Amino acid sequence: MRGPTRHDDRLIIHFDYDCFYAAVFEAENPVLKSLPLAVQQKHIIVTCNYEARRRGLHKLQLIKEARKTCPDVIIVLGEDLTRFRNASKELYNFLKSFVWSQKAERLGFDEVFLDVTDIVDYNLNILNHKSLPHSFFHLDRSDPTVGFPYDASCFAGNTFPADSEGHEPQSMFTSLPTIDTAEANDTDRLEIRLRLGSHLAQYLRHQLEEQKGYTSTVGISTNKLLSKLVGNVNKPTNQTTLRPPYLPTPGNAKSNALNFIDDHDIGKIPGIGCKLSHKLRTYVLRREPQFHEGLMWGGTKENVKARDVRLFPGISPEVLNEVLKGPGSHKDTGVKVWGLLHGVDDTVVAKARSVPRQISIEDSYLRLDTLTQIHKELLVLTSSLIRRMHLDLTETEDDENVLDEDEDSKTDTIDMSRRWLAHPRVLRLTTRPRPPMRADGTRSRTFKRISRSTAMPSFVFRLADSIEIIAEKLVNEVLLPLFRKLHPEASGWNLSLVNVAVTDMMETASDGKDGGGRDIGRMFRRQDEVLKEWKVEDRDMAPSQHDIDEQHKAKGDLEMISNDYENDNQLNTRKGSEDELFHTQTTIVEDESQWDSDHDDSHVGDACNICGATMPSFAIIAHERFHLNPD
Repeated sequence: MRGPTRHDDRLIIHFDYDCFYAAVFEAENPVLKSLPLAVQQKHIIVTCNYEARRRGLHKLQLIKEARKTCPDVIIVLGEDLTRFRNASKELYNFLKSFVWSQKAERLGFDEVFLDVTDIVDYNLNILNHKSLPHSFFHLDRSDPTVGFPYDASCFAGNTFPADSEGHEPQSMFTSLPTIDTAEANDTDRLEIRLRLGSHLAQYLRHQLEEQKGYTSTVGISTNKLLSKLVGNVNKPTNQTTLRPPYLPTPGNAKSNALNFIDDHDIGKIPGIGCKLSHKLRTYVLRREPQFHEGLMWGGTKENVKARDVRLFPGISPEVLNEVLKGPGSHKDTGVKVWGLLHGVDDTVVAKARSVPRQISIEDSYLRLDTLTQIHKELLVLTSSLIRRMHLDLTETEDDENVLDEDEDSKTDTIDMSRRWLAHPRVLRLTTRPRPPMRADGTRSRTFKRISRSTAMPSFVFRLADSIEIIAEKLVNEVLLPLFRKLHPEASGWNLSLVNVAVTDMMETASDGKDGGGRDIGRMFRRQDEVLKEWKVEDRDMAPSQHDIDEQHKAKGDLEMISNDYENDNQLNTRKGSEDELFHTQTTIVEDESQWDSDHDDSHVGDACNICGATMPSFAIIAHERFHLNPD
């Protein structure tokens, strides 16, 4: 059957930080880099550095077994996720600063997708294909000096496949024949774009290590699925580019994308989770798959690869829809899985969001079956959830920086200068009960979760109350009633997982484009600072030399006018109110330029033909009649 349509016009880089939890502790204390280090949560090792792995440790290993395998291992507690969350945000913001489109998506704490299509295409358009080994990669459109030199005639790092013979490259650069970009076909043009993407990925990887102290494994391809998987080919501290052709061509029947995805177990393909892979294995094997014994569920003994499903007789997207359908499943699940089995993934790299879509806290348990245990665990989960909400959903009023909690601080009093960025409107409680034991003492494997939701109570948003008070009230008044609706029976639930989540975020008023309107209160609080530049203050200031000179000049002019007035008085012996008015009308106001007027003051009035007094035009007739009156 014909495969799904491919769209390979994007260029995606996937970053996976090496041993992230352990690397965070190593960044805080570099001495640990040369020692076997393991991070503990509950009774297992969630991760360990490569020195510990070299000595036989691995993920999900019991602490007791780890100490037997490596007695000198250094084990640190990693149940407080604050330090990991803060480090993840810092590295994410660092990588996002290089992306023009701001399409940078974080996956968990230790993975980031970057859509660098625009920056790669920009550099491809200005590439001098006559001098590829002496190229310069531009990181800024407006400043041609920002960037780095590179050799565009070859890939940086590893490729898959390595070369025509299938051998691994012997150097960090994989040399290739020079391609004339002006005459390149689609496959050749894709190869050039991937070359440029590999050099950008190498530059970012080195900058991340030099400036932040974290190493990473990187994959480069045209979608999120392939870039994530191809990065795993060469680990750690390395990178791999999936080379074209991605589609069979008339001269070449192979597809590197299809050959690459075919060798992956279906459980290892992103987008095909535990439930779907279990259904696919059951369909292909025609029986229930077997599983290893393990701490929780263990791993599968049945290795069913993408090729096995893709080439299974009669398989098609419509058949997969029927095989994978179930309560709550999307109607086109089979179409999506059919694309993943062919290496096709059109999901976009989401732009960075100011607030998360949801915040979820969960934990797994060997056995949880009493109400006392439930109450205790709900308090722990709810307290962590509220701390996360304060961390991710609030900001300070002054600089709008997100709260950075001190990882060692247990203070739960919230600074009243903070405000909410968003209010989650839904609170959800989810559990996963274990099925009852069979008669033979075994238990069926299940992934089924059950959940109930309710409206988020308003008291959760009181920043003046401590986290313990809010958590206690939320558990007693909301979560325990929800739990009783989920499990009306008095006991015997035997839960393996409990999850508490908030979702349906409603962003509050802010000045940003994603906010729910203008924050009028904040605008008034900041108006003094904003209008400071235009504020007029009435305060005493020493006169400048210019002002003193102007005053002296005005004083001299006034004395001259006064002398002229005295001379006129000596010639004119008449007395009257008009004579007193004359002095007033010749008074000079200092610095008349300080006054504004909307009319023309150049015409100040008319002079009397008899005495020479100046007065408004409407008064001149009455004034002259005064002179003519003999009394």
